[in-house]
Amino acid sequence: MTITIDAGSISSGGSVGLLDKENIIAGPGFNRWLVPPAALAIHLCIGMAYGFSVFWLPLSKALGITGAIKCGPEVGFFQALFTTSCDWKISTLGWMFTLFFVLLGSSAAIWGGWLERVGPRKVGVIAAFCWCGGLLISALGVHLHQFWMMIIGSGVIGGTGLGLGYISPVSTLIKWFPDRRGMATGMAIMGFGGGAMIGSPLAADLMKYFATATDVGVTQTLVVMALIYFVYMLGGAFSYRIPETGWKPAGWTPPASQVNNPMITQQHVHVSKVWGIPQFWLIWMVLCMNVSAGIGVIGMASPMLQEVFGGSLIGVAKKFSELDKTQLAAIAGVAAGFTALLSLFNIGGRFFWATISDKLGRKLTYAVFFVLGGLLYFSIPGSAASGSKVLFVSAFCLILSMYGGCFATVPAYLADLFGTQMVGAIHGRLLTAWATAGIVGPVVVNYMRDYQLGLGLPREQVYNQTMYILVGMLVIGFICNLMVRPLNPKWFMTPDELAAEKRLAHEKVKASETTSSGAAGSATASNPLLVVFAWAAVGIPLVWGVYRTLLTVAKFF
Repeated sequence: MTITIDAGSISSGGSVGLLDKENIIAGPGFNRWLVPPAALAIHLCIGMAYGFSVFWLPLSKALGITGAIKCGPEVGFFQALFTTSCDWKISTLGWMFTLFFVLLGSSAAIWGGWLERVGPRKVGVIAAFCWCGGLLISALGVHLHQFWMMIIGSGVIGGTGLGLGYISPVSTLIKWFPDRRGMATGMAIMGFGGGAMIGSPLAADLMKYFATATDVGVTQTLVVMALIYFVYMLGGAFSYRIPETGWKPAGWTPPASQVNNPMITQQHVHVSKVWGIPQFWLIWMVLCMNVSAGIGVIGMASPMLQEVFGGSLIGVAKKFSELDKTQLAAIAGVAAGFTALLSLFNIGGRFFWATISDKLGRKLTYAVFFVLGGLLYFSIPGSAASGSKVLFVSAFCLILSMYGGCFATVPAYLADLFGTQMVGAIHGRLLTAWATAGIVGPVVVNYMRDYQLGLGLPREQVYNQTMYILVGMLVIGFICNLMVRPLNPKWFMTPDELAAEKRLAHEKVKASETTSSGAAGSATASNPLLVVFAWAAVGIPLVWGVYRTLLTVAKFF
């Protein structure tokens, strides 16, 4: 098949494959509301990275089954990669979580520019093979009890799939929804937060089903989940469509508040230049500080609730250190409900704050994150000391909503400042801030907790100093956000450079419009039933995940 790509005077001919960008340019009747569920299909799958800890406890007794076979002192981390005679420690398994987000950020940064040129379908398909293939390699590693295979499988290969899958829809969604940039990216990135909400209970149910007297059921669970995810991710990737250059919703023109806003550019920056642009590094710090604080809170929320409120969580007037095993198990169940509640706010905040940012503007939205977040972090030691569980829990819920909102709003922030031509690639490079935060946040929080315990402080007080350090991080983020200004014109691509980039990106120019519903009203308009089916395919699992999460939340109340 031969296709001509019309980009002004730009044209090229050649064979076009099923995965090529030229093959996914939407026709005039395409409904743009088919794109968000395609993005959700991928993000809901890779979002299971957040819930991978559901495997840690079963894997820590994969050989002993009823209890862990502990390794001797001669078995260090590197020996644990290959040992088949003793079980893995949970602390060793936790390195998988670190690898996920380090590889997510680095792979997104490395291949973001390539994404813009080959299109989201090809990248989505490769992400599916990496993420699901990584799960299968990990399943083999569990079966053979070889942790190095899990590191290579889910950690390295799967982590690469995470990065590619995460950024695959960003640029496309922003171009389909120029009128609602924040809302569009918020819908997709909400899916990444919701992935664990679906995947964790699914994995728990599968492990329970496959478990036997000689097997904890993790191998089979990983295989089944890999196959399910592969179907969903391929479905999402093949549903991606990109708009023709110059496309806009029918009857929509950029409002004066957007056209005349110096913080929203009408030009475009090439991804190769962003490392040298001060505003990029300011937003890098904005994201890094917000996420470092948020990841620290996620990691400490459950133990902090238990250690601060102790027996009062179950109506017993005892401190945490005075509780017996039965009581500790009871408050752990309450803490699990608290963690589930936080996940709901994390997910909801991604859509809520990103949508609000379309009205408030990105800079003001981030100012709210830092000011309100700083006040909430500062209030936590006081609410803990007063024994007010309502204030304590409310503060954490709002903090987690803004943590999620930070992720969902930043692609639109980048599009405002750097233009839409290469926003996916620029977003990929920005995610190195996430990879950095994934190390900084937990290290600061865990180190400070151990340090405070070493000083002999009561458990209910060891988190106070940490909260003030996190406030300091948010102050740094607030200052960086305050310093963000419109870009110097020298950073933008010239018309010739932009035309060359469009040629490399195989773009087709035809300024078509759609009706307000998203379809052009032609004979080739998307079937409304297809839109309903697409949303049901991602909506039903999401509703099931919310239902299962609410069952866990009920334990808290």
